[in-house]
Amino acid sequence: MSGQSQDGFTPTGTIATAADRRRVVFATVVGTTVEWYDFFIYATAVGLVFGQLFFAPLGENSALIGFATVGVSFLFRPLGAFLAGHYGDKLGRKAVLMWTLILMGAATALIGILPTYETIGIAAPVLLVLLRIVQGISAGGEWGGAVLMAVEHAPRKKRGIFGASPQIGVPLGLLLASGVMALMTAIAPGDQFLAWGWRVPFLLSVVLILVGYYVRRRVEESPVFAELAERKEKAKMPIVQLFRKHLLLVIVAALVFAGNNAVGYMTTGGYIQGYATDPAGPIGLERGPVLWAVAGSAVTWLLTTLLAGWVSDRIGRRSTYIVGWVLQLVGVFTLFPLVNTGEIGLLFAGLAILTIGLGFTYGPQAALYTELFPASIRFSGVSISYAIGAIAGGAFAPTIATAIVKATGSTGAVTWYLAGMTLLGLIATLLLRDRSGIPLGPDHEEEQSVSPIRGLAKA
Repeated sequence: MSGQSQDGFTPTGTIATAADRRRVVFATVVGTTVEWYDFFIYATAVGLVFGQLFFAPLGENSALIGFATVGVSFLFRPLGAFLAGHYGDKLGRKAVLMWTLILMGAATALIGILPTYETIGIAAPVLLVLLRIVQGISAGGEWGGAVLMAVEHAPRKKRGIFGASPQIGVPLGLLLASGVMALMTAIAPGDQFLAWGWRVPFLLSVVLILVGYYVRRRVEESPVFAELAERKEKAKMPIVQLFRKHLLLVIVAALVFAGNNAVGYMTTGGYIQGYATDPAGPIGLERGPVLWAVAGSAVTWLLTTLLAGWVSDRIGRRSTYIVGWVLQLVGVFTLFPLVNTGEIGLLFAGLAILTIGLGFTYGPQAALYTELFPASIRFSGVSISYAIGAIAGGAFAPTIATAIVKATGSTGAVTWYLAGMTLLGLIATLLLRDRSGIPLGPDHEEEQSVSPIRGLAKA
């Protein structure tokens, strides 16, 4: 097929007008920001209040149990990824994105009205975990659809920067979650924050979801999927085909993300917030300044994520990642020495340095993943690789860090754990060929099916 389709898209994946491009970028940024705000507000609350309100009566390991609930949701991300991948490759990217947004928002708002342990006993943490699981299912389906909408609409030479648009939803969501929580600690200080202040950020999700839903409705379907649908070439069982032909690629791609995700969840998982503000811990800082420091580091993360997407369009995804792993390793070894000074300025510096590497190992990910998989099973490949990487990386990183500090009495071993995960991501990256600029449309399935893993031919 040549020329433009009836939707105004070309088979090469570019779109007709600059206005369309801006609409797609805006919609992916807004939608993913709302999703990750909802996801991170839970992790932030675990580090600050959930241990006291929902898990304290469960014993001296309440903090450990609280952080474990952050990880439990990751175990259900593959379910969300399987469902979203299957229906995203059959029904389209846009429909899946609408449902993941609604599902995440409903779960978050319900947490905001959930009674505590003092009111309803053991039912409180049980219901909290169930709602967190719903968040995990939604997050598992969200990311793949968002990145494909962005990258499959992008001009070939700008996939990195277009793909960075849903990626900045993570630091923007962290910035928003930390900022709103910090604001509420000022509006409702002390016992008021425990009584009702923490609920407001969860209830605000309702407004954010309405905004995200409105914006996403105005975006056209991905041009690649539109062409697949027009040709009736959609895969009947995309997940079966993915695992039969591309299982090793899924594993390698997942390990790339795991190396970034484990380190990123020191803040997005609420660990640094809880560690730095624990009254019984070695630092004991106030909630507000720590939250503002995390929010500030989210800004540096956002900027480096965008920069990395832009750089990957010039030097390739693989080379950008390699630079990122080196920078991330530097950040890992400076993080806790600066945090442990107990100085809020140095805590911010440690987080800001860390986010430079995090941005360079996250900004190119959308374009990298999109270019790894054939068009007909791309949603499944991208979503499932991401979900497995999240489990291997960030799912239990805060829990592991908490257990390590409890067992050793210091953060030294946590640093080596994070360094090991960074090196794992580097090794996985070195196993991949660079496929920057590969055609994404269904005309090029044969080329796309050649394995990008070094040393392998056809998948």
